[in-house]
Amino acid sequence: MATGRTHRPATRSRGIPEATVARLPLYLRALTALSERSVPTVSSEELATAAGVNSAKLRKDFSYLGSYGTRGVGYDVEYLVYQISRELGLTQDWPVVIVGIGNLGAALANYGGFASRGFRVAALIDADPAMAGKPVAGIPVQHTDELEKIITDNGVSIGVIATPAGAAQQVCDRLVAAGITSILNFAPTVLSVPDGVDVRKVDLSIELQILAFHEQRKAGEEVGAPEEAAGAVPPPPVPHRAPPGAPGADSGRQGPDGDVPAVMPA
Repeated sequence: MATGRTHRPATRSRGIPEATVARLPLYLRALTALSERSVPTVSSEELATAAGVNSAKLRKDFSYLGSYGTRGVGYDVEYLVYQISRELGLTQDWPVVIVGIGNLGAALANYGGFASRGFRVAALIDADPAMAGKPVAGIPVQHTDELEKIITDNGVSIGVIATPAGAAQQVCDRLVAAGITSILNFAPTVLSVPDGVDVRKVDLSIELQILAFHEQRKAGEEVGAPEEAAGAVPPPPVPHRAPPGAPGADSGRQGPDGDVPAVMPA
């Protein structure tokens, strides 16, 4: 069986935009669900809705794959699953190492979706000597002293970092030096890598902060809505003031009810 070190996906050589590549897994997930329900064909509108994109964007994305569907019929679900899987490199075996077997690393190791999507967890690695030999998801944890040997012996090209932030860069450097060319980073820090190494960052706290922003904005809109509906009068414009020394300019500082700027210059 081919491994991740012997073949690279053809997406870049075929000129597929990165934005399209990022959406291909969304289409594949929706198509896989349809396949499991034995749905033979799907329209672009139906598939776009299931993937959370608009149908025009979906048709443009599929044009890069050379797949245009059939008018009045739609897309063949099984063939699209094959096409997208092939473009993403999922028709082969990709061995993966996970470094950092704390709560998050253990959860990733126990994730059952890897095997069905073309990935195999080849090794679990941790710096804690007490963890060495302990099975997690049926795989014995190995110490970081063995990292380079593990990568070489298993032909690994994809590494997952689930360590604390302070250890992530050092782990990243060792992974890259050992031959890793793609990294999925769960550590809350930005990694520095050389050209030719791809890094995808997953930061749960940032995603939550973005959601908090949207929640705050929605709450503000709800609070402001009644006033707008009642025809609330907007505040009067700030009167123009002449520059210091000009005719009519104020002299000296104003009292609490005067026109002193709310924010004074530093």
